[in-house]
Amino acid sequence: MRILLFGKGGQVGWELQRSLAPLGEVVALDFDSTDLCGDFTRLHELEATVRAVHPDAIVNAAAHTDIDEVESDPELAYALNAAAPAVLANVARDVDAWLVHYSTDYVFDGSSPRPWLETDTPNPLNVYGHTKREAEELIVASACKHLIFRTSWVYGVRGGNFAKTMIRLAQERQQLTVIQDQRGAPTGAELLADVTALALHRVVPDGGQSLSGLYHLVAAGQTSWHDYAVYAIAQARRLRPDLAWKVKEIVPVASSAFKTTARRPLNSLLNTDRIQRSFGVCLPDWKTGVDRMLKEYLT
Repeated sequence: MRILLFGKGGQVGWELQRSLAPLGEVVALDFDSTDLCGDFTRLHELEATVRAVHPDAIVNAAAHTDIDEVESDPELAYALNAAAPAVLANVARDVDAWLVHYSTDYVFDGSSPRPWLETDTPNPLNVYGHTKREAEELIVASACKHLIFRTSWVYGVRGGNFAKTMIRLAQERQQLTVIQDQRGAPTGAELLADVTALALHRVVPDGGQSLSGLYHLVAAGQTSWHDYAVYAIAQARRLRPDLAWKVKEIVPVASSAFKTTARRPLNSLLNTDRIQRSFGVCLPDWKTGVDRMLKEYLT
């Protein structure tokens, strides 16, 4: 199997290089790759790259994910998050390759009282959500064989993440204030990468489109940003009691206490029954992945 991976330098892309390696040859690119094009603003060269590699599967882990920054530059966000994936989808169809694309809980407005289903109607609150939703629609319209994985609250050992930030602040401040009314499931890049590899191992040799479609892929369970912070700091203190911990209080607050450029959904919970049923996977509780990440980060 030959796999063309875009966005190798990101949190998910980094893990994908590991998880995809046993499946065959992986051609991994980033925006600054030289021999082949991984720059999503150069659409003609992007298409030429796919045709030159002629992969069995294209995995797109590249995106503009700075939610607030996206609001001030919607044209760039559209180019990276929608136009480029559309090019990948069209050329994937032409060369008969599978396309794996990662989408987001931000396609929803957060108003549902239950976890979101794949069949629920999207209603994005911000530019990022709109561009990611448009990518979904363009990929489906291309009629290529595809796996679109919607996920949420992604973190990785590599690079910055919410838990690392809370651990740093807990050593700098006596009091932290963290949002309590947004709920979701922290999902590790490692989990996304492993399920991606399992799915490709299943669908590519088969060659059919019976499993092509949209899936929700997040860790099991749920939490709020506040409870996530409390858990991460408690685990970090257990692992590294020697660090200079200052925090004495972690105060829960409403999201309205923080003024952000982009609106966030209150309910980011995604129902994962479909992917578990279709691929026979059992998704671990979110705490399992966070524990693993913290142990690797702190010890």
